[in-house]
Amino acid sequence: MHPQPPRRTTHAYGTPKNRLVYDRWGRFGRPVVLLHGLFYDRTMWWPVAAELGDSCAAVAVDLPGHGDSAARDDYDVTQLAEDLAVLINGLALHRAPVIVAHAESARLAETFAAAYATQAVLTFQETPAEPPGTTRELDTGDLSGVPELYRQFAVARHDEALLAGYRSWFSPPAHSEPRPDAMPPRLGAQMRLGGRFPHLCDAAGFADLLRTLR
Repeated sequence: MHPQPPRRTTHAYGTPKNRLVYDRWGRFGRPVVLLHGLFYDRTMWWPVAAELGDSCAAVAVDLPGHGDSAARDDYDVTQLAEDLAVLINGLALHRAPVIVAHAESARLAETFAAAYATQAVLTFQETPAEPPGTTRELDTGDLSGVPELYRQFAVARHDEALLAGYRSWFSPPAHSEPRPDAMPPRLGAQMRLGGRFPHLCDAAGFADLLRTLR
């Protein structure tokens, strides 16, 4: 008999006020934490997590105010990095994670890596230096490269209140290319990818890239 593919399970961490909802795939291998950008949710990672199979222990988290995670009065990135660290530690995986961040979540990934042991950080479609004035100014982007089956995962749900709450997450990148001498000592590697949704345009290829970061 062929082994069954890893099944997605959904969990919640925290109190009702700071609840974070996340999906898990697999229990062994390097932890891979998948973070979506503003106005998306954890479902954008389902195709990649399915492709990872049993090679990694994947975790896709809904940011506060997105998907099934509770909205907050304060979206301080340092506090959320601490919450993420407690969540990961509670999974008892005993290995430093690879953090993969889409758009605005690059700020969270880098904050996490500066404070906690991290195998690697991979970011793409990083946020501009200044936030848009309203959600109507956000670029919806061209989805022609995304397979039709996966386009449902690339639909943003714009919300003016969330944009206001997350304004502090917008900042210019520290440098145009990752530099080894700029990495915190807890971070093994850092990569930046081009493209808007490379994980959806080629989910299998993206999963193969993540395996190389283990």
